[in-house]
Amino acid sequence: MVRRLLQLYVGLGLYGLSTAMFIRADLGVDPWDVFHLGVALQTGMTIGTVIIVTGAAVLLLWIPLRQMPGLGTLSNVICIGLAADASMALIPELSSLPARIALLVSGIVANAIATGMYIGAGFGSGPRDGLMTGIHARLGWSIRSVRTSIEVSVLIIGCLLGGSFGVGTVIYALTIGPLIQLCLPWFRQKPRIETVPQPERVV
Repeated sequence: MVRRLLQLYVGLGLYGLSTAMFIRADLGVDPWDVFHLGVALQTGMTIGTVIIVTGAAVLLLWIPLRQMPGLGTLSNVICIGLAADASMALIPELSSLPARIALLVSGIVANAIATGMYIGAGFGSGPRDGLMTGIHARLGWSIRSVRTSIEVSVLIIGCLLGGSFGVGTVIYALTIGPLIQLCLPWFRQKPRIETVPQPERVV
């Protein structure tokens, strides 16, 4: 349990760090962060605050979908936003294009590792992933269709609000799936199998 909790919170912290890395790279962020940035620009809130508020709002959509949040779900709502704001304060703005590209690539890899860690800990999905699986369960739409519809919708809304769309957004979309598939088995917790001593055979 201690190892799983540690893995969960390190993963969520790393996810927030990767979000700040995307933003500081300034080459385009993932679709949800395009939305988060757009809302932040329009409201004046920090990116971390927007992530927390958005996560809480998405979580409310679980109610009609009859989804049950877990510890990982609630932690996801709060911890990623806090980690993103802390990381934004630590990572300076960059002007060098090679440095920005390196930061973008590192952010994508960190995001994949972070996703594998918090999912593999087994404390429940994040609010956005739960929305996807809830719609799939209730309406019978394919996971691919639901995920694509949600990602495209938040991307369009984020762009209209002034969020940062760029080549990094496309690279993220093309690479994050295979990277998560690679990373998830490293962190998936397996139940411990207790060995039951066998009685001695009497000859």
